[in-house]
Amino acid sequence: MTQFEHLKAVVFDWAGTVVDHGCMAPAIVFQEVFARRNVTVTVAQAREPMGMAKREHILAVSRNPEVADLWQQAHGRACTENDIDEMYADFIPLQMEVLKDHSTLIEGAVETASECRARGLKLGSTTGYTRSLMEVVCPRAAEQGFAPDSVLCADDTPAGRPAPWLLFRTAELLDVYPMEAIVKVDDTPVGIEAGRNAGCWTVGISTTGNGVGLSRSDLNRLSSNDLHERRTEAANRLFDAGAHTVLESVADLVPYLGQVEASLAQGKSPKQMGH
Repeated sequence: MTQFEHLKAVVFDWAGTVVDHGCMAPAIVFQEVFARRNVTVTVAQAREPMGMAKREHILAVSRNPEVADLWQQAHGRACTENDIDEMYADFIPLQMEVLKDHSTLIEGAVETASECRARGLKLGSTTGYTRSLMEVVCPRAAEQGFAPDSVLCADDTPAGRPAPWLLFRTAELLDVYPMEAIVKVDDTPVGIEAGRNAGCWTVGISTTGNGVGLSRSDLNRLSSNDLHERRTEAANRLFDAGAHTVLESVADLVPYLGQVEASLAQGKSPKQMGH
Protein backbone atom coordinates (compact mmCIF):
# COMPACT_ATOMS: atom_id res chain seq x y z
CA MET A 1 0.00 0.00 0.00
CA THR A 2 1.44 3.36 -1.07
CA GLN A 3 2.02 5.83 1.72
CA PHE A 4 0.99 9.45 1.27
CA GLU A 5 3.85 11.95 1.05
CA HIS A 6 1.98 15.26 1.12
CA LEU A 7 -1.20 14.51 3.04
CA LYS A 8 -0.42 14.10 6.74
CA ALA A 9 -3.61 13.79 8.80
CA VAL A 10 -7.35 13.25 8.79
CA VAL A 11 -9.51 14.89 11.46
CA PHE A 12 -12.87 13.24 12.04
CA ASP A 13 -16.02 14.59 13.61
CA TRP A 14 -17.74 12.14 15.93
CA ALA A 15 -21.58 11.91 16.03
CA GLY A 16 -22.99 11.24 12.57
CA THR A 17 -19.51 10.77 11.11
CA VAL A 18 -17.88 7.87 12.99
CA VAL A 19 -20.47 7.05 15.71
CA ASP A 20 -24.24 7.30 16.19
CA HIS A 21 -25.69 6.73 12.70
CA GLY A 22 -28.05 9.63 12.00
CA CYS A 23 -26.66 11.74 14.87
CA MET A 24 -29.61 10.69 17.00
CA ALA A 25 -28.38 11.31 20.57
CA PRO A 26 -28.11 15.11 20.61
CA ALA A 27 -31.34 15.71 18.69
CA ILE A 28 -33.32 13.69 21.23
CA VAL A 29 -31.93 15.65 24.16
CA PHE A 30 -32.28 19.11 22.61
CA GLN A 31 -35.98 18.40 22.15
CA GLU A 32 -36.29 17.16 25.73
CA VAL A 33 -34.73 20.21 27.42
CA PHE A 34 -37.19 22.50 25.65
CA ALA A 35 -40.12 20.14 26.29
CA ARG A 36 -39.38 20.37 30.01
CA ARG A 37 -40.14 24.08 29.65
CA ASN A 38 -43.39 23.49 27.77
CA VAL A 39 -41.90 24.41 24.40
CA THR A 40 -42.23 21.88 21.59
CA VAL A 41 -39.22 21.86 19.28
CA THR A 42 -39.36 19.88 16.03
CA VAL A 43 -36.63 17.47 15.03
CA ALA A 44 -35.64 19.82 12.19
CA GLN A 45 -35.37 22.78 14.57
CA ALA A 46 -33.33 20.72 17.03
CA ARG A 47 -30.96 19.58 14.30
CA GLU A 48 -30.46 22.90 12.47
CA PRO A 49 -27.42 24.18 14.48
CA MET A 50 -25.86 20.71 14.84
CA GLY A 51 -22.09 20.73 15.16
CA MET A 52 -21.93 23.80 17.36
CA ALA A 53 -20.87 23.65 20.99
CA LYS A 54 -23.94 22.52 22.91
CA ARG A 55 -24.70 25.68 24.88
CA GLU A 56 -24.43 27.72 21.69
CA HIS A 57 -26.63 25.12 20.00
CA ILE A 58 -29.36 25.58 22.63
CA LEU A 59 -29.08 29.34 22.22
CA ALA A 60 -29.40 29.03 18.45
CA VAL A 61 -32.54 26.87 18.78
CA SER A 62 -34.07 29.40 21.19
CA ARG A 63 -33.53 32.14 18.60
CA ASN A 64 -35.40 30.26 15.89
CA PRO A 65 -38.38 32.60 15.28
CA GLU A 66 -40.97 29.83 15.67
CA VAL A 67 -39.36 28.54 18.86
CA ALA A 68 -39.06 32.08 20.22
CA ASP A 69 -42.80 32.60 19.63
CA LEU A 70 -43.63 29.36 21.43
CA TRP A 71 -41.41 30.37 24.35
CA GLN A 72 -43.15 33.74 24.56
CA GLN A 73 -46.56 32.00 24.60
CA ALA A 74 -45.46 29.53 27.29
CA HIS A 75 -43.66 31.96 29.59
CA GLY A 76 -44.99 35.42 28.76
CA ARG A 77 -41.46 36.64 28.06
CA ALA A 78 -38.47 35.99 25.84
CA CYS A 79 -35.94 33.26 26.57
CA THR A 80 -33.08 34.68 28.65
CA GLU A 81 -29.41 33.82 29.11
CA ASN A 82 -30.35 32.36 32.48
CA ASP A 83 -32.85 30.08 30.74
CA ILE A 84 -30.11 28.96 28.35
CA ASP A 85 -27.80 28.21 31.28
CA GLU A 86 -30.50 26.17 33.01
CA MET A 87 -31.27 24.17 29.85
CA TYR A 88 -27.58 23.55 29.30
CA ALA A 89 -27.25 22.33 32.89
CA ASP A 90 -30.11 19.90 32.17
CA PHE A 91 -28.62 18.91 28.83
CA ILE A 92 -25.31 17.50 30.05
CA PRO A 93 -26.58 14.72 32.38
CA LEU A 94 -29.41 13.86 29.97
CA GLN A 95 -26.96 13.64 27.08
CA MET A 96 -24.56 11.55 29.13
CA GLU A 97 -27.30 9.01 29.79
CA VAL A 98 -28.49 8.89 26.17
CA LEU A 99 -24.94 8.53 24.84
CA LYS A 100 -24.58 5.17 26.55
CA ASP A 101 -26.94 3.76 23.91
CA HIS A 102 -25.71 5.91 20.99
CA SER A 103 -21.98 5.27 20.79
CA THR A 104 -22.04 2.49 18.21
CA LEU A 105 -19.51 2.97 15.44
CA ILE A 106 -20.80 3.64 11.95
CA GLU A 107 -20.05 0.81 9.53
CA GLY A 108 -16.67 1.27 7.87
CA ALA A 109 -15.21 3.65 10.47
CA VAL A 110 -12.69 1.15 11.83
CA GLU A 111 -11.59 0.00 8.39
CA THR A 112 -11.17 3.57 7.16
CA ALA A 113 -9.14 4.55 10.22
CA SER A 114 -6.93 1.49 9.81
CA GLU A 115 -6.29 2.20 6.14
CA CYS A 116 -5.46 5.83 6.93
CA ARG A 117 -2.87 4.71 9.47
CA ALA A 118 -1.45 2.18 7.00
CA ARG A 119 -0.86 5.07 4.58
CA GLY A 120 1.06 7.00 7.22
CA LEU A 121 -1.65 9.43 8.26
CA LYS A 122 -2.26 10.70 11.78
CA LEU A 123 -5.84 10.66 13.06
CA GLY A 124 -7.37 13.57 14.94
CA SER A 125 -10.92 14.25 16.02
CA THR A 126 -13.04 17.22 17.07
CA THR A 127 -16.56 17.39 18.44
CA GLY A 128 -19.28 19.69 19.68
CA TYR A 129 -19.54 17.44 22.74
CA THR A 130 -17.86 18.47 25.99
CA ARG A 131 -14.98 16.56 27.53
CA SER A 132 -17.29 14.96 30.10
CA LEU A 133 -19.55 13.64 27.34
CA MET A 134 -16.62 12.25 25.38
CA GLU A 135 -15.55 10.36 28.48
CA VAL A 136 -18.66 8.29 27.80
CA VAL A 137 -18.14 7.95 24.03
CA CYS A 138 -14.38 7.40 23.71
CA PRO A 139 -14.07 4.18 25.76
CA ARG A 140 -17.03 2.66 23.91
CA ALA A 141 -15.54 3.61 20.55
CA ALA A 142 -12.14 2.23 21.56
CA GLU A 143 -13.72 -1.08 22.54
CA GLN A 144 -15.07 -1.27 18.97
CA GLY A 145 -11.68 -0.45 17.44
CA PHE A 146 -11.71 3.32 16.87
CA ALA A 147 -9.18 5.37 18.87
CA PRO A 148 -7.80 8.50 17.17
CA ASP A 149 -4.52 10.11 18.19
CA SER A 150 -6.25 13.19 19.59
CA VAL A 151 -9.74 14.13 20.80
CA LEU A 152 -10.60 17.81 21.16
CA CYS A 153 -13.93 18.92 22.57
CA ALA A 154 -16.10 22.02 22.54
CA ASP A 155 -14.78 23.16 25.91
CA ASP A 156 -11.10 22.83 24.91
CA THR A 157 -10.97 26.13 22.99
CA PRO A 158 -12.50 29.59 23.55
CA ALA A 159 -14.95 29.10 20.67
CA GLY A 160 -16.25 26.01 18.91
CA ARG A 161 -17.13 25.55 15.25
CA PRO A 162 -17.24 27.35 12.81
CA ALA A 163 -14.15 28.94 14.39
CA PRO A 164 -10.96 27.12 13.31
CA TRP A 165 -9.41 26.87 16.79
CA LEU A 166 -10.16 23.19 17.38
CA LEU A 167 -8.44 22.33 14.12
CA PHE A 168 -5.46 24.55 14.84
CA ARG A 169 -5.11 22.92 18.27
CA THR A 170 -5.41 19.48 16.69
CA ALA A 171 -2.64 20.31 14.21
CA GLU A 172 -0.47 21.34 17.14
CA LEU A 173 -1.20 18.16 19.09
CA LEU A 174 -0.52 15.96 16.06
CA ASP A 175 2.54 18.05 15.08
CA VAL A 176 1.18 18.40 11.57
CA TYR A 177 1.48 21.39 9.24
CA PRO A 178 0.69 23.12 6.95
CA MET A 179 -3.09 23.05 7.39
CA GLU A 180 -3.54 22.06 3.74
CA ALA A 181 -1.98 18.70 4.67
CA ILE A 182 -5.09 17.95 6.74
CA VAL A 183 -8.50 16.63 5.64
CA LYS A 184 -11.48 17.48 7.86
CA VAL A 185 -14.39 15.02 7.72
CA ASP A 186 -17.73 16.21 9.11
CA ASP A 187 -21.47 15.70 8.64
CA THR A 188 -22.52 19.25 9.61
CA PRO A 189 -22.28 22.52 7.63
CA VAL A 190 -20.74 24.30 10.64
CA GLY A 191 -18.03 21.63 10.79
CA ILE A 192 -17.29 22.09 7.09
CA GLU A 193 -17.11 25.85 7.62
CA ALA A 194 -14.58 25.30 10.41
CA GLY A 195 -12.48 23.18 8.07
CA ARG A 196 -12.51 25.84 5.37
CA ASN A 197 -11.76 28.56 7.93
CA ALA A 198 -8.73 26.56 9.07
CA GLY A 199 -7.46 26.04 5.51
CA CYS A 200 -8.09 22.28 5.39
CA TRP A 201 -9.56 20.04 2.74
CA THR A 202 -13.16 19.34 3.72
CA VAL A 203 -15.22 16.20 3.23
CA GLY A 204 -18.93 16.25 3.99
CA ILE A 205 -20.74 13.10 5.09
CA SER A 206 -24.37 12.95 3.98
CA THR A 207 -26.20 9.67 4.51
CA THR A 208 -25.04 8.64 8.00
CA GLY A 209 -25.09 12.16 9.39
CA ASN A 210 -27.29 14.86 10.79
CA GLY A 211 -28.48 16.00 7.36
CA VAL A 212 -30.43 12.81 6.68
CA GLY A 213 -30.87 12.26 10.40
CA LEU A 214 -32.00 8.65 10.47
CA SER A 215 -30.80 5.57 12.31
CA ARG A 216 -29.56 2.73 10.15
CA SER A 217 -32.82 0.77 10.63
CA ASP A 218 -35.00 3.78 9.72
CA LEU A 219 -32.80 4.53 6.73
CA ASN A 220 -33.28 1.00 5.44
CA ARG A 221 -37.05 1.51 5.49
CA LEU A 222 -36.96 4.48 3.13
CA SER A 223 -37.97 4.13 -0.50
CA SER A 224 -35.17 4.72 -2.99
CA ASN A 225 -36.78 8.02 -4.03
CA ASP A 226 -37.07 9.28 -0.44
CA LEU A 227 -33.49 8.27 0.29
CA HIS A 228 -32.25 10.04 -2.84
CA GLU A 229 -34.11 13.24 -1.92
CA ARG A 230 -32.85 13.27 1.67
CA ARG A 231 -29.30 12.46 0.62
CA THR A 232 -29.29 15.15 -2.08
CA GLU A 233 -30.66 17.78 0.29
CA ALA A 234 -28.05 16.92 2.91
CA ALA A 235 -25.26 16.96 0.34
CA ASN A 236 -26.34 20.34 -1.03
CA ARG A 237 -26.21 21.89 2.44
CA LEU A 238 -22.68 20.57 2.90
CA PHE A 239 -21.59 21.83 -0.52
CA ASP A 240 -23.13 25.21 0.25
CA ALA A 241 -20.99 25.32 3.42
CA GLY A 242 -17.87 24.80 1.30
CA ALA A 243 -17.26 21.04 1.22
CA HIS A 244 -14.73 20.03 -1.40
CA THR A 245 -16.62 16.77 -1.79
CA VAL A 246 -19.52 14.97 -0.13
CA LEU A 247 -19.55 11.22 0.52
CA GLU A 248 -22.35 9.03 1.77
CA SER A 249 -20.31 7.57 4.60
CA VAL A 250 -16.90 7.60 6.22
CA ALA A 251 -16.52 4.14 4.68
CA ASP A 252 -16.11 5.87 1.29
CA LEU A 253 -13.28 8.20 2.38
CA VAL A 254 -10.00 6.56 1.37
CA PRO A 255 -10.34 6.83 -2.45
CA TYR A 256 -10.95 10.58 -2.09
CA LEU A 257 -7.81 10.91 0.03
CA GLY A 258 -5.89 9.65 -2.99
CA GLN A 259 -7.34 12.52 -5.00
CA VAL A 260 -6.27 15.00 -2.33
CA GLU A 261 -2.75 13.55 -2.33
CA ALA A 262 -2.60 13.94 -6.12
CA SER A 263 -3.78 17.56 -5.87
CA LEU A 264 -1.16 18.36 -3.23
CA ALA A 265 1.53 16.71 -5.36
CA GLN A 266 0.54 19.08 -8.17
CA GLY A 267 0.91 22.09 -5.87
CA LYS A 268 -2.82 22.69 -5.51
CA SER A 269 -4.35 23.94 -2.25
CA PRO A 270 -7.81 23.73 -0.66
CA LYS A 271 -8.37 27.44 -1.35
CA GLN A 272 -7.85 26.88 -5.08
CA MET A 273 -10.20 23.92 -5.30
CA GLY A 274 -13.99 24.03 -5.33
CA HIS A 275 -16.26 21.01 -5.30
